[in-house]
Amino acid sequence: MNLAPLLGLAGSDAPGTPDSATPVSPPPVSGTGSFGDALANAFDAASGALARADRSEHAYASGSGGLQAMVLDRAQADIALTIATTAASRTSQALSTILGMQV
Repeated sequence: MNLAPLLGLAGSDAPGTPDSATPVSPPPVSGTGSFGDALANAFDAASGALARADRSEHAYASGSGGLQAMVLDRAQADIALTIATTAASRTSQALSTILGMQV
């Protein structure tokens, strides 16, 4: 099977492709650091994905970006936002459960 890179994705040198077409990689995981730091890093990654999607949409609207890159960046931003809101919701639920416990 021969796999060729798609235009607009990482590693492509197609002209007019915005630099935001690189895939989103999760932040490095280390054994040290607090839960708050990990949560803050996740929200920063979601914010970055939303900013990349916005830049791709503006590039597409101005004619300098591709449809494929715009759709890919928007999908990645939507997934990152869903994960961030789910993490915040579950953290809030866990905190409510802990605070509701009788000691």
